Amino acid sequence: MTSTSTPPPGLARFNVLEEDAALAVLLEACASTAWARRLLAARPYAGPEDLYSASDAAMAELAEGDLAEAMAGHPPIGRPKPGDPTSAREQRGMAGASEELRAEMLDLNLAYQERFGHVFLICATGRTGEQMRDAVKERIGNSPEREREIVRVELGKINRIRLAKLVEEETA
Repeated sequence: MTSTSTPPPGLARFNVLEEDAALAVLLEACASTAWARRLLAARPYAGPEDLYSASDAAMAELAEGDLAEAMAGHPPIGRPKPGDPTSAREQRGMAGASEELRAEMLDLNLAYQERFGHVFLICATGRTGEQMRDAVKERIGNSPEREREIVRVELGKINRIRLAKLVEEETA
């Protein structure tokens, strides 16, 4: 641990949660059980950067099956999970997309999934629908190995954003 100051309220609460509750919180951030267990085992965290570093290290170590488990927790771009405010917030760039762009994304998502066997995954926060469309068009030509590494990086970005929300929470 690198920080000696008092952790933010959300992180302080996370540090003292019962193991099952903490695991559930982590699985909300990332569906990989291996990732969540690694972060759980490293508690308590002195500061946010310690948590983010642990997340990055755990993500880098995920085996193929663990990565697939993490990806399975993400809905296709343009189709956020119903009733899931996190999914809707992260995909906000598609909220005002034209029907034409939505249809194009559906076709691209299906083509991507057929090629790679999993959902197109991108850190959608702050991206427009057009930017996401352009990214899937660019990435669909990648080799499976290259795409797996890009997905690992994108998952890491998503996890950091989600963990930052946990750290910043003022109330339980």
